Amino acid sequence: MTLYSHPPGKGDRQCLRRKRRWQWMPGRLLLWTILLAFLLGCVSLAWRMTVSPDGGSEDMQLPVSSPAFDVVVDYPEEDPALLKIPVELAVTVPRLKNEPKVLVFVETQYSVVGREIVVELEAIRQRFRLEVGAKSIPLLTSEDRGKFNLIIFENVERYFRMDRWNRELLDRYCREYHVGIIGFPPILEHTLIAASVESLHLRLHTNIQLRDFELNASSPVLHVTKAEEIWSGILTGEDWTVYIPQHTAYEVVAWARPLGFVNETSFNENEPPKLPAVILDNGKLDRVRRIFFGQSLKFVLHRPLFLDAISFLLNPDVRPSLRRYVQIDIDDIFVGRRGTRMVADDALALIETMERWRKTIPRFRFNLGFSGKYFHAGADDENGGDDMLLANSHKFSWFCHMWGHSQAHLYNSSVEALVREMQFNRAFARDHGIPMNSSYVVSPHHSGVYPVHEPLYEAWASVWNAKVTSTEEYPHFKPMHLHRGFVHHEIMVLPRQTCGLYTHTIFLASYPGGIDRLERSINGGDLFMTLLRNPINVYMTHLSNYAHDRLALYTFESLFNFSRKWTNLELRSAPPLEMAQLYFRVFPQDAEPLWNNPCEDKRHMQIWSATKSCERLPKFLVIGPQKTGTTALYSFLLSHPAIRSTYRNPETFEEVQFFSGTNYYKGLDWYMNFFPGGVNSTTDFLFEKSATYFDNELVPLRAFSLVPHTSIISILIDPVRRAYSWYQHVKAHGDKVAAQYSFLEIVTANRDSPKPLQHLRSRCLRPGEYASHLERWLDHYPSTQLLILDGDLLKSDPVSVMHLVQRFLKIKPFVDYKDLIRFDKKKGFYCQVEATMKAPRCLGRSKGRRYPVMEADVEAVLQRYYQPHNVALHKLLTRLNQPLPLPKWLRADLQ
Repeated sequence: MTLYSHPPGKGDRQCLRRKRRWQWMPGRLLLWTILLAFLLGCVSLAWRMTVSPDGGSEDMQLPVSSPAFDVVVDYPEEDPALLKIPVELAVTVPRLKNEPKVLVFVETQYSVVGREIVVELEAIRQRFRLEVGAKSIPLLTSEDRGKFNLIIFENVERYFRMDRWNRELLDRYCREYHVGIIGFPPILEHTLIAASVESLHLRLHTNIQLRDFELNASSPVLHVTKAEEIWSGILTGEDWTVYIPQHTAYEVVAWARPLGFVNETSFNENEPPKLPAVILDNGKLDRVRRIFFGQSLKFVLHRPLFLDAISFLLNPDVRPSLRRYVQIDIDDIFVGRRGTRMVADDALALIETMERWRKTIPRFRFNLGFSGKYFHAGADDENGGDDMLLANSHKFSWFCHMWGHSQAHLYNSSVEALVREMQFNRAFARDHGIPMNSSYVVSPHHSGVYPVHEPLYEAWASVWNAKVTSTEEYPHFKPMHLHRGFVHHEIMVLPRQTCGLYTHTIFLASYPGGIDRLERSINGGDLFMTLLRNPINVYMTHLSNYAHDRLALYTFESLFNFSRKWTNLELRSAPPLEMAQLYFRVFPQDAEPLWNNPCEDKRHMQIWSATKSCERLPKFLVIGPQKTGTTALYSFLLSHPAIRSTYRNPETFEEVQFFSGTNYYKGLDWYMNFFPGGVNSTTDFLFEKSATYFDNELVPLRAFSLVPHTSIISILIDPVRRAYSWYQHVKAHGDKVAAQYSFLEIVTANRDSPKPLQHLRSRCLRPGEYASHLERWLDHYPSTQLLILDGDLLKSDPVSVMHLVQRFLKIKPFVDYKDLIRFDKKKGFYCQVEATMKAPRCLGRSKGRRYPVMEADVEAVLQRYYQPHNVALHKLLTRLNQPLPLPKWLRADLQ
């Protein structure tokens, strides 16, 4: 039976080609232009009404296609090589703002299958966009560039049933930009038998149960996934779909056998046929490559196969590296209560296993973290285990784990106490012949690594000349697939992975959740996926995991065996310093940290010094831009009895400028020290004003990560006046380029102009592109946390503006600013007044400076430049429905 709709037929496509030729015919006369527009409108309407299943009654809001869609393209007989960024390279370069994403169609935002897809994309750092329950497709191009490099359907039925207009639009996009499609089986309560997808020459059966999954060793899709074995037995799920190709364009990626009768061919129930469970459409049908899965990612082998499908469709010629580096840390050496520690036989088993693994994992060594204070603190046989480790110390790598297994954050701000702890451990290592050349250190419970405890990093550098550490807490412990590294004070912090083994997991029979839970993690579950997704793997284990049942040896032996059986991964190892250097070569963008709010994470609060408080973070930020009145607002805010600001930063005038420059790398402790201590979180409002924040692309994300609940205040004036004022400001402060060129020369600089002149032009004009910068803030903060002030109104009627600010901040007490600020005729602007003052307190001589009148031709250039940006700003302000009316200058500009 025919079940799914299909794209237009041959006649329809010819009509579409004629439309495209007409649209791009060069028109030189106005009459021809008008006639062409009229004809195109008629053809487009007729086409839409013809192909729409309901005769044109559905929503007419169609995605706007780029001109590339309207050009007749002579496609070659075979697809050219796909020129897409491979997964391996995509994660080793900084992200571009316009880099293509994966487009993922999901049924609901709570979909289990959709979430599994998202996790894998996040884990391999592939940018994506979710379309939830969409009946139409989003805009696919921008400025002649494709916005998406891969299309994934959580439910491929949505693709099969797509209306003709959208289906043809999507398929043409895939042909034009060499984009592939991945589809997961349809989500259906009823069962389909031999359902036909005519446009794709495909039949399918749904909701059947399969067994004996076999991969096709000759399939070009396979890369990580190995096809030497058959996954025997009944496969996960009773809702498999099998695809029966009706065209030679299809290649089988994997087969499986049905448990019951399938109305495709007769067979002996004792010898059921192999049916295609995963297929590849190689593009010979319509120059679109597609891969259809017969089950979701809940089937174990579909997980590596899904990653293979992604890399194949992105670029089949450049596939990700198969090499995986493994480091296994054993924390708490010499630590542990009696009855949980290693004995001599355990130590010998550790050595034997290490030497055996090294035959298949070159350079592998266990990495032992020791706390010397607890040496010989066990029973006699356990002390023998300590001695055996020391007798073979040269066979291992070693790292400091603190003398007394102490948590760094408990030492508050005492660098000296931490140094003493480390010196004790160093002396122990020297006295017992422990190698000390790894440059690697680990803090017990990851205390002080992240959230950063500055004294720990200072002590590490002083005593151990540390270059590398690791943590499982950055940016958060969960979700684990998002663990990342960063660099702080020249110490490289590697992401540490858990393996399901902790200090209390000693016996297999009493493993939390049962033995099956551990086996699932190893055999295709969380632990296996950690190895599969990450090129650099640092695993945390503990001394007790190598005693008694030796769970760690069992776990990793099983993991490595499963990996060799089902993947082509090549396991390697290296010393910690090399591991760190390799990690940051692969992921250079990770070197820059992203500070999060410790109070938003319970685990972080447990390893954060009690002397620190999130109350020393701002409740609101004044973000600029520069030369709009931020300093005046700052002075008015300080007149309020409940508002307090940061201390002045002597390096950047009065502004801290934490989020927008290199100060960010000094860390959270440095930033918090600029805020007064002893504040009352209920009554006191701390804020920071840094006008450089507004247009800096990094600031919104950085600010939101640290202070997600803070309010944001921005001030806008006519961007033409702002640009001129900024130019005069930098010129008055001795900027050599501003002094060398006129304002007209600066604003009309182009790509052929000297680089310093181009840079000055950008610094002058870009902050006035208000809408784009505000949208970037709104990508992170909700609009309810954003207040946009009219700079002209702040200058002419600051009292009403300050009352508005108080209502926005919900601050108490509410004060009448008539009693706090007053117009000063001599200065020409409002100044602060207090009962105890003999005279008003006004801004310095540099504020309110009068400049020469701007030349008319320069003003005209700037008005043309900012006109589209002001149109965008008008739309944005209308959408946001801010409490203040539209600025007069904006209304005047758009008239």
